[in-house]
Amino acid sequence: MEFNITKLINLPEFNLAFFSFAFHFVWEFIQIPTYEGMAELEHLQGVLVCTQATFGDVGIALVAFWAASISVRSRRWITSLRPLPLAVYWLTGIAITVALEFIYTEITHRWTYSELMPLVPPLGTGLSPLMQWVLVPLLVVFVVRRQIRD
Repeated sequence: MEFNITKLINLPEFNLAFFSFAFHFVWEFIQIPTYEGMAELEHLQGVLVCTQATFGDVGIALVAFWAASISVRSRRWITSLRPLPLAVYWLTGIAITVALEFIYTEITHRWTYSELMPLVPPLGTGLSPLMQWVLVPLLVVFVVRRQIRD
């Protein structure tokens, strides 16, 4: 069986993961001051923490993508962009983010928000990670949609 780079590049999941990584990676660095202790880390340690968080973001994006795919029974929903799969994708990502932020800040204390992080009621989710999952996935969908050929 021969490896075909064109087939790989045209997979919706490949594009979604690639562009999600690129855009979320940038966002992770922008929001460093809003997390306690992040700005004081050694450079390499900060890069590693942001990279790990970005891989988590890519995982959330893929789960949200597959939820949207199940809702319309097609992995190619991103090319025709209808309201239902877009809403499922977007809301799934936001719901997972809110849940994980709650778990990691309130239950396991894996990270803490700095005084610069505005909180969104009722769960006290940080505004920055919430806005990340409001804006970045829509940008990713726009770019992936232009990238994939039917």
